[in-house]
Amino acid sequence: MLATHPWVMRWYRNTGLMLFLAGTQMIICLMLAEATYPGYSISENAISDLGVGPTAPYWIFNGSVFVFGLMAVYAGYLVDSEYGKRLNGILLVIAGIGAMGVGVFHEDLGAIHVLMAFLAFFFGGLAAIMTHKMIRGPFAIVSIVLGVITLSALVFVGAGVHLGIGFGGMERMIFYPEMLWAVGFGGCLMGSSNGIVE
Repeated sequence: MLATHPWVMRWYRNTGLMLFLAGTQMIICLMLAEATYPGYSISENAISDLGVGPTAPYWIFNGSVFVFGLMAVYAGYLVDSEYGKRLNGILLVIAGIGAMGVGVFHEDLGAIHVLMAFLAFFFGGLAAIMTHKMIRGPFAIVSIVLGVITLSALVFVGAGVHLGIGFGGMERMIFYPEMLWAVGFGGCLMGSSNGIVE
């Protein structure tokens, strides 16, 4: 029966499921927050503007990014405990703490918010790159590419270079590759058998 299947009974220890759900809910909730924020521009507005905006996007964004961070922290613990990949786990935990901090310390709080966002983006990008040490196959290369895009866009944002897509557009060049990596890596882990994970 499905209820007694080992996967169902151990869903709470399924690293792939945690990452897949974390990234998926974050992408969906970001779109919902943007759609309910009057006059919001994905080119000109920062992502974190959603966290200080009208009531609906405020709760959607802050709740979602905090949940993402919490699930990333737990996934980092599982990467270490279930797969023995401590460095990968540490990177995920730090990125998760940063994401949780973004949900708690809003954009209008200044430096602490910037620090939390940096932790989430920088260590998330590093976690994506380091995935190649955990898995075999095409996604090992894809994860490196996504991580490099995230970190490169982070440098551009820090340098004030937006390449014609605005601050919000360049910030999304940090955000979306990281989320796509979380969803893709989670899918790889959920579907792993016969040694996908080294």
